[in-house]
Amino acid sequence: MIAIAPFAMRRFLMAAVLGGAVMVPYGVAYADPLGLAQSGGGGLEVESDNGIEWRRNEQVLIARGNAVAKRGNSRVDADELRALYRDRDGQSEIYRIIATGNVKLSSETDVATGDQAIYDIDDAVVVLTGEDLQYKTPTETLTAEESLEYWEAERMAVARGNAVAVADDRTLRGDVLTARFEMGKNGENDLSRIDGNGNVTIRTPTDFVVGNQGVYDAKTGIATLVGSVKITRGENQLNGDRAVVDLNTGVSRLTANGNGDGKSRVRGLLVPEKDEENSPGQSGNGN
Repeated sequence: MIAIAPFAMRRFLMAAVLGGAVMVPYGVAYADPLGLAQSGGGGLEVESDNGIEWRRNEQVLIARGNAVAKRGNSRVDADELRALYRDRDGQSEIYRIIATGNVKLSSETDVATGDQAIYDIDDAVVVLTGEDLQYKTPTETLTAEESLEYWEAERMAVARGNAVAVADDRTLRGDVLTARFEMGKNGENDLSRIDGNGNVTIRTPTDFVVGNQGVYDAKTGIATLVGSVKITRGENQLNGDRAVVDLNTGVSRLTANGNGDGKSRVRGLLVPEKDEENSPGQSGNGN
């Protein structure tokens, strides 16, 4: 076991410490948000305030105290970082990073936070758990209570447990929300769609939509919900099995299950607007 004292070496490349080429697997050579595995070649740079411990027999490096792991434009900050490595073809290869305490994954555009993160380099997947789980892009915010995953290769974020996505003036909720992104012109994440499963709700400044499952197309602004659908606007309410809601225009279309047995029908409750000038208790002569 080798302990590297804080005053001796605060920053180093893992490749240099392991005395060989530490190959962190990566795919395409573009800057992927939160992407340690896909941010280009080179070693994984680690620094900390309280030193770095090298457990050779366990094949793990431990950095404590404001620990940071950086590669390209992506980084992981935490109270403690553990880098697990293995020998492959005579070389040392990092395959997992475990971050604990005040965890923050960040790039030039995106930030994800939690109490703990397990970063699987092989599969390019990070799973965050703990309190205040959040994934934030320049235009969207995704939160959860159980776990928050980010899949680099698929450009996909999965929020589990009372998941909430906020985009512009629209708020989506569900037991599980899956946000899918496309690559923007500068390599950033551009939201494509959000899939909701379980107790899905969509809230806009005018409407509140409820369903068992739903899909929100961010490109068109159209949300499709199925299963015990209810649309509420003010005191008006529509109920059906399936709804297509244009969140840009406010136009909604509800349908029944379509089997024609008459057991499932579209229902609506429309409440007339109140005429305050002629409401009960008021008269035109002021008496």
